[in-house]
Amino acid sequence: MTAAQFGMIGLGTMGRNFLLNIADSGIGCAGYDLDPAKQELLKSEGHQWNVAAATSVEELVRMLKSPRAVMMLVPAGPIVDSVIEELLPYLGNGDLIIDGGNSHFSDTDRRERYLAEKGIGFLGVGVSGGEEGARMGASIMPGGRREYYDRVAPIFEAVAAKVDGEPCLAYMGSGSAGHFVKMVHNGIEYAMMQILAEAYDMMRRVLRMSHASMGRTFAEWNTGELGGYLVEITSTVCRKIDPETGQPLLEKILDTAGQKGTGVWTSQAALEMGIPIPTIDAAVSMRQISSQKHLRRSVAELYELGSAASVKREERGEFLLALRSAVYGSFIASYAQGMDLLRAASAERGYGLDLAEIARIWRGGCIIRSRFLEKIYAAYSGSPGLPHLLLYPEIAADIENVLEDWRYAVSLFAENPLPGMAIASALFYTEALASERLPANLTQAQRDYFGAHTYQRIDKEGTFHTDDW
Repeated sequence: MTAAQFGMIGLGTMGRNFLLNIADSGIGCAGYDLDPAKQELLKSEGHQWNVAAATSVEELVRMLKSPRAVMMLVPAGPIVDSVIEELLPYLGNGDLIIDGGNSHFSDTDRRERYLAEKGIGFLGVGVSGGEEGARMGASIMPGGRREYYDRVAPIFEAVAAKVDGEPCLAYMGSGSAGHFVKMVHNGIEYAMMQILAEAYDMMRRVLRMSHASMGRTFAEWNTGELGGYLVEITSTVCRKIDPETGQPLLEKILDTAGQKGTGVWTSQAALEMGIPIPTIDAAVSMRQISSQKHLRRSVAELYELGSAASVKREERGEFLLALRSAVYGSFIASYAQGMDLLRAASAERGYGLDLAEIARIWRGGCIIRSRFLEKIYAAYSGSPGLPHLLLYPEIAADIENVLEDWRYAVSLFAENPLPGMAIASALFYTEALASERLPANLTQAQRDYFGAHTYQRIDKEGTFHTDDW
């Protein structure tokens, strides 16, 4: 083959499919993986295109046209550093390394500085869409120096998902902007998944719905304002039958959820910046609680919380309407929390993020794509300096329309009892932001009482302390 325009290290599901997508677009490329079986799989699946499999890093680099562009899709952490070190002896000034994994943004900043000293370019690129997105079109979030992005932009444009003919790709900003945006994307994803899990739990344990009925309900929701990828796949998952037992597959899956760290990182970053994201935090906490299966069994034996009450079939429609409203309001709050964190990070870290562009490229390819992102795009396109998503009039009207049902749904979780941590936190977050006065005056008085931390008054300027509490 002629010299390849693009190289890939890591031929797992994501890396191989991303490379095949590039090759399918008519761009010559080459890939490498430590596992010879994955090298052979690339050859087999890519035999009809201009794609080659290398047997070593050195051979991969020799296959590439100069200046070279090599992307890594390997697990985040030390493996990324080891691949970089393995590449360096074979790269020259002006070559480009791209990290397409879920690396922590601080690692991305460190690697960019390290490679710049050696004359090597570096991009931290968020890629969302899973296996299907990698092969058929992903949402791509690149960050780093603009000139390096411009060099590979045509390749990324070719393989990105398309919405209304536009690629779901945009330059995010300097440094680790791309990986930061992808991290927040994943935080929102955590929240939305937990919200849907809580809705499923309510349907199953209170409404006593069959899995087929739940699947049909989620499918119906997907046709309206809740339309989006996660709602769509939830309807499919609910209806899946286990071929071994003939029972719904969901009933056979252990109730412990894993995580790879991006949700925790989102919560940590928000805490450090002083930005509240309670629904994302709740989703992270619920995954952690789910992993404590043995502890939960012990606590459940000790505490008799009671069983969920059943609902008469004729009342099910009313409950489902309230639950649908609660899910929609919670989705809005989750997006709003994520966008607020991106706004703050852009200012604090100098990313220069365009929130409208972020919403635009999330409309296709990525896991959190949904119909509601059109409203987010409209909000930030029409009001680039919008301080918070909940201030956009059309979104405020949506919140007002669902608020009563949302509150009712939260009360149902408490009464039955079911853990509705994400849906409840989203409601209380929204109500807290909409409260002109909060009870923080008591908190300030307490702090002054035990630590002389002082307080401010509403009736005069200055800082005050009370000695004789």
